[in-house]
Amino acid sequence: MIRSVVEGCGAYLPERVMTNAELAKKVDTSDEWIVQRTGIQARHIAADGEFTSHLATKAAARALEQAAIAVSDLDLIVLATSTPDETFPATATAVQANLGMTRGAAFDVQAVCSGFVYAVSVADSMIKNRMAGTALVIGAETFSRILDWNDRGTCVLFGDGAGALVLKAGEGQGSAADRGILASTLHSDGRHHDLLYVDGGPSTTGTAGFLRMQGREVFKHAVTNLAAVVGESLQLAGLEPADVDWLVPHQANKRIIDSTGRKLGLSADKVVVTVNQHANTSAASIPLALDSAVSDGRIQRGHVVLLEAMGGGLTWGANVIRW
Repeated sequence: MIRSVVEGCGAYLPERVMTNAELAKKVDTSDEWIVQRTGIQARHIAADGEFTSHLATKAAARALEQAAIAVSDLDLIVLATSTPDETFPATATAVQANLGMTRGAAFDVQAVCSGFVYAVSVADSMIKNRMAGTALVIGAETFSRILDWNDRGTCVLFGDGAGALVLKAGEGQGSAADRGILASTLHSDGRHHDLLYVDGGPSTTGTAGFLRMQGREVFKHAVTNLAAVVGESLQLAGLEPADVDWLVPHQANKRIIDSTGRKLGLSADKVVVTVNQHANTSAASIPLALDSAVSDGRIQRGHVVLLEAMGGGLTWGANVIRW
């Protein structure tokens, strides 16, 4: 049985760091207010002229280096983003060109904060169907470009960044003991569009708009949906919550992260948290958190790693990986 095995990961964060104290000079907020409600202390902001493709390319190059895989061996790039460089072509093709990849395929996936989970699932499916042998999965965002910096309910929550995984076809026995992606579950419910969206687009206003969110309602759906999808994915993988070594959640809000961890019965030291330093980087948040936990030695080969996210759409999903 073919398994999509993780060979390496990488990340990139823009140099500029915006603290809560700096934000408090722009809008009616404070460090205490932000930290108490979200756990966020700072976020990275892309420089003028620094695009989503630039962040994605740097993260991708680091992932390839860690995996010791040449660009010439890549068959596929799947880039999760809600902030593409342009309406078209896909930002993934810009990354493809930047890396010097001249074969295979590259395309974007758009599922907002669930984007990376969706992208991992798509790449895994293509590897299992023998459409690709080696895939680069990227989550990259420049959400600072779609924020209303006068709206304290949203501008304090988001940041910019990129992270990437390299997946390679490997063989397994079809059991939970195999290394690789063991299970993925995806969901969406378009009835909840108005809870989290950007009020602009090519076919509606002709221009990009700003992010709009009903925070309390999003929180309620997140707590319910994430607990359900995590259980569903673990069941598909033939595992129990007690088998999970690391929960790597979408880094939206510390309270949502804590709630999911408690529902799984996981101690806080088994949950990877980076929202305090990165804020919500949408599709980039999970791979950024993964890279952090791999780089400092927490995630080791053979560990069961659970990824989960919910985003606008509403979309939500989870991946279970044996590292």
